Amino acid sequence: MPSQAPQVARWRLVLGRDAEAAGLSLGGDPRLQRIEQLVGFLYQDAPESTGSRTGGRGPSALTVPQWVDGVGELFPRQAREVMERELVRRRGIRELLDQPKLLERIEPSTELVKTLLTHKDLLDERTRALARRIIEKVVEELKRRMQLQVETAITGAIRRDRHSPRRVWRNLDLKTTLRRNLKHYDRRHGRLLVDRVYYFAAERNRRPWHVVIAVDQSGSMLDSAIHSAVMASIFHELPSVRTSLFLFDTQIVDLSDQVGQPVDVLLRVQLGGGTLIAQALQYANQLVREPARTIVVLITDFYEGGPEGALVRQVEEMARSGIRMIGLGALGYDARPAYNKPTARKLRKVGMDVLVCTPEKLADCMAQIIRG
Repeated sequence: MPSQAPQVARWRLVLGRDAEAAGLSLGGDPRLQRIEQLVGFLYQDAPESTGSRTGGRGPSALTVPQWVDGVGELFPRQAREVMERELVRRRGIRELLDQPKLLERIEPSTELVKTLLTHKDLLDERTRALARRIIEKVVEELKRRMQLQVETAITGAIRRDRHSPRRVWRNLDLKTTLRRNLKHYDRRHGRLLVDRVYYFAAERNRRPWHVVIAVDQSGSMLDSAIHSAVMASIFHELPSVRTSLFLFDTQIVDLSDQVGQPVDVLLRVQLGGGTLIAQALQYANQLVREPARTIVVLITDFYEGGPEGALVRQVEEMARSGIRMIGLGALGYDARPAYNKPTARKLRKVGMDVLVCTPEKLADCMAQIIRG
């Protein structure tokens, strides 16, 4: 029926050219034919295509600049961002790097940042500054998204993990005061007799917590490395928190002096090579001055290049000294964890908390440690 033609055409787009054998067609609509060409360029004709259903099967005459223009014209922003991420993931970055003006038109995203970092050695003077601006924009957006909840969790925990004899009204711990004086409740008169009032310790008089962040540089951890660099910069700005940050593979690159500049940290990431996790933890242990007030956050896939037994013993030794240890198989919002679960289980048994989580969940975990 003519009234069903738009619905038929939409189903034809969803099902691909094979649907024409069942009588489903685009009805000669040039706009829909162009949409099919754009989708086909992205999926069916892409080098990493798995041969699954989509668009057309014929050879595409489109170039990347033409594709970017067409998607910008025919798709709403949300769909355009998804398709551009797929473009970067499936077709690589070389053509974009050769055309800075084209790169400027791609919506900044974590996927684009990952691709730029992976291929940063290909950047020339024309594209290096542009790539940095793109990375800065994505990092700023991630930090804006994460900062309030992370700061609230950590700062709130620091201010409430110990009490003080100083009677400062603004530091009143009403919840603890009520709970610990319940035994003095006068049922007959319906009154609570307060024997002692509790006050939080003043933050400026507290010994700082030391957060040591160790980031595995293997390619599978790149998404987590991006979020780790942003998290470290947030911790760096918190009162009563001292933050150390280093990258590792078979070598250690200490970037603690750059922890407040997450873009600089990310541009130092060198993907590939071996991984010596035990060596990284030995280095982290050297940074510790007060174990009971230290949290070591290890971001890794747990694939150890050295003897696994040495890694297990290192974690056990540090945990016994009082250091709280958190191992992250993935950190981010869309990270797909692919880590060595048997090794992670062994480390959990000797004292490391192993998580796959969002930055906010990590902050909540750290806040629980600080509160004790």
